[in-house]
Amino acid sequence: MFVNNTGINPVFGRMVDLDLDAARKMVDVNALSAISWVQKSYKAWMGEHGGSVVNVSSIAGIKPAPGIGFYGATKAMVKHITEELAVELAPGIRVNGVAPAVVKTRFAEALYEGRESEVSAQYPMGRLGVPEDISGAVAHLLSEDSAWVTGQTLVVDGGVTLTGGL
Repeated sequence: MFVNNTGINPVFGRMVDLDLDAARKMVDVNALSAISWVQKSYKAWMGEHGGSVVNVSSIAGIKPAPGIGFYGATKAMVKHITEELAVELAPGIRVNGVAPAVVKTRFAEALYEGRESEVSAQYPMGRLGVPEDISGAVAHLLSEDSAWVTGQTLVVDGGVTLTGGL
């Protein structure tokens, strides 16, 4: 079992103003590292023994995310990488993903800090996510309870994409 949970977003703003060096770094860390770690895991053990991989994407990779659009583009790459690897590595290795909304972590603080109540009000579940919300979904996708699931990205977002939010 392997979980790819890597991501950076050193910029905020419109893509037309994006620093391309920052964009390259985001592609390297957010997308190419997902392939790299699967390659290493495959060669070291999974290729012979099988297993399950979960890649962490983002709802920003599923729909437009003003201000973090290029981050979202890299996470859309992760979603597609998940689908391609699912086809390539089946039947011995299952590859799935999760696409969280805002989760209360240090990484996401800039998206809610000082205005958590206002941001939480957009979520039908009435709150932001916590790491345990995501880890439960990941554990399910890694388990035998998901033995016939591959190539899927599970949206874990407190319902915010249902109401048009991000």
